[in-house]
Amino acid sequence: MTASPKRAGGQRRSPAQAARRAARVAAVQAIYQMDLAGTDVTDVIREFTTERFPNAAMAPEPGEETETFAGADPTFFGEIVRGVVRRQRDIDPMIDQQLAIGWRLKRIETTLRAILRAGSYELIERHDVPARVVINEYIDISHAFFDEDEPKVANGVLDRLARRLRVAEFEGQPGQPGQQPAASAEPASEAGTEQRAETASPPDTTDAPSGAAEAAHEPPPGRASE
Repeated sequence: MTASPKRAGGQRRSPAQAARRAARVAAVQAIYQMDLAGTDVTDVIREFTTERFPNAAMAPEPGEETETFAGADPTFFGEIVRGVVRRQRDIDPMIDQQLAIGWRLKRIETTLRAILRAGSYELIERHDVPARVVINEYIDISHAFFDEDEPKVANGVLDRLARRLRVAEFEGQPGQPGQQPAASAEPASEAGTEQRAETASPPDTTDAPSGAAEAAHEPPPGRASE
């Protein structure tokens, strides 16, 4: 039981960059599966790394779609999934605080909820990955699953969290993502190509239709999840 992305990103990526993107997509699907089916974290990681990753690398039968996480980095995948589970009591209230009045994380569509949790984990713990890379990666992943307002929610929530959690990366640039850290374990090609400042800035949802985009409006202070 997983969510299925409608399309894969068209951007050209190095092998290391593509492996991390595929791991992020797989992590979102694994978190989605755990959320809906209550699958144990150990079981879902085993399922993906021993069954779905190898199958994704195989040539599909005629008429079948290829898995979008072919070539995924299994270590990075496991770190994201385990990290979300381990830090969920921290992550969920943080996301709640970035949502609009009257919105809670539990009201958000399940796939989008998985995207926000995975992105938030990386912002909290993966300081080897620049904040701008995290934001843009999960915006791109949300575009692979959604055509409407959900990417705006991912943009707004993750951008505000990044400015709160990675203050040093945003100093002196109130309207734009901050400078990348000098030392980063993220593949250089990934850090070098994710420069879309206009994508990572908070969204303007003034004229957006009611629905998912409403969740991206400015939040009240200090709301925690139930």
